[in-house]
Amino acid sequence: MNVGYFPPPKRHGLIIHGTVILILAIIASIGFINLSRAEVGPAFLISLLISLIAFAPIPFFIYRAYSLWRANYHMDRDRLTIHWGLRAEDIPLTDIEWIRPADDLTHPLGLPSLPLPGGLLGVRRHPDLGLVEFLAADAKKLLLVATAKRVFVISPEDPAALAQTFARATELGSTTPTEAKSVYPSFIVTQAWESGLARYLWLTALFLNLGLFIWASLIIPSTPRVALGPQFAGSSLETVPSSQLIVFPVASLLLSIGGWIAGLYFYRWDRERVLAFIVWGSSTLSSLLFLLAVLFIITTPV
Repeated sequence: MNVGYFPPPKRHGLIIHGTVILILAIIASIGFINLSRAEVGPAFLISLLISLIAFAPIPFFIYRAYSLWRANYHMDRDRLTIHWGLRAEDIPLTDIEWIRPADDLTHPLGLPSLPLPGGLLGVRRHPDLGLVEFLAADAKKLLLVATAKRVFVISPEDPAALAQTFARATELGSTTPTEAKSVYPSFIVTQAWESGLARYLWLTALFLNLGLFIWASLIIPSTPRVALGPQFAGSSLETVPSSQLIVFPVASLLLSIGGWIAGLYFYRWDRERVLAFIVWGSSTLSSLLFLLAVLFIITTPV
């Protein structure tokens, strides 16, 4: 029997996640722009708060959109494999007790928290099924996969086709014994943390960014104006409000978060791990350069 691929419905979820990311990015950008123009005071603090609140969930939604884009379920005579971002589950067919639609349940199946289309993720407890883990995209196409460990909730585009494939594979029998395997995003972070070099780069980038934020917050109230931007010989020195220095720690933090996530992506494979360390090292270096840039700016006489 050939491998059967049963991807979840993705278009609707990707549109919704993309819209949420775009709205949050616009709010954060407007907040940062206003922040760079505002004088130190209530308007500055309000712009800073709005910017941080809008920016904070963006990496979360980007990861959920990426997970949906790469999500897939596939089955052969030996196993059912679920891929959802950095989450992966290999289930031997011999471990599957039954597969049935969620509509067959006597007690309705409660959805996980933040049930956005394209991202029904999380663990819930059902009165009849016990522990239930959602790795699904569409609440109208939920399919239950019961194992001795827990019940998985998936949502293939064609639930009936996956159930029929499971029935045929069970009749044919397994060709190669396989072992159950679970991979969680937290496992990759833990595995990378065990590397001394990774810990050093992560902590160095963290302390550089914290130091840059603290330093900028101390400079802004005590220094009314700074020289920011290219200065040409023979021309008068152009200055701007010191509140614009907040751009440096914000940009450094954005690059560090992006580099940390990209490094985790490469760290999953042994042959790509050198790229992970290059990305993390580059993020640390960029944070150091932002710190030196602020030092250069405040030492320039105004």
